[in-house]
Amino acid sequence: MSVYDYNYTSIEGKPVAMSDYEGKVLLIVNTASKCGFAPQFQGLQELYEKYHDRGFEVIGFPSDQFMDQELDNDTEIASFCQVRYGVKFPLSSKVDVRDENAIPLYKYLTAQKGFQGLGKGLKAKGFGILMKTKYQGGFADEQIKWNFTKFLVDREGNVVERFEPIVEPKDIAAPIEALL
Repeated sequence: MSVYDYNYTSIEGKPVAMSDYEGKVLLIVNTASKCGFAPQFQGLQELYEKYHDRGFEVIGFPSDQFMDQELDNDTEIASFCQVRYGVKFPLSSKVDVRDENAIPLYKYLTAQKGFQGLGKGLKAKGFGILMKTKYQGGFADEQIKWNFTKFLVDREGNVVERFEPIVEPKDIAAPIEALL
C-alpha cells in the first residue's frame, strides 16, 4: 500500500485520487485557518512555488478537531487561504484527521509514521505543556496531535518523514530537496 491507494474530496467538492500525484514528492499537512500556526501557510506556499516545477506538491487538509480553529465551511476556508496567504496549492474539503472518524488517508499516514516527540527547545517545551493539558498528560500515541503536522512522501508514495507542528516549512526544504 501507498498514499496512492487513497482518495479525498477537494475544497471545491470534486473527488481526487491520490494516484493523480504519482511520481511526485508530496507534503501532506493538516491545517486550520484560525490556529496560531496558520502563518505556516505562507511558508508552505513558498515551498510549493520553489519546488513545484521539479515535481513537488503540497496538499492541505483543513480540520476543525483542535479547539475549533477552522472556519465553518469550505468556501470560507478557500477564500481565507487565498486572500490571507496566497495559497495556490490544493486543499481538501474539511476533514477529520484523528480518532475513529479520521479519513482513511490520515489513518494510513499515522500508521506509517507515528509520533516521535516534539523535539527540544523552548518552543517544543511550551507546546508540550499544551499537549499534556489537552491529552491529560498522555500523548504518545501515533495520532495527529495538532494542526500543521506534516508528512513528507517520496515519489513512490512512501511516507518518509513526519514533522510536528512546531517545525517550520522552511526547515523541511533540505529533506524535500533530497527527494527531488
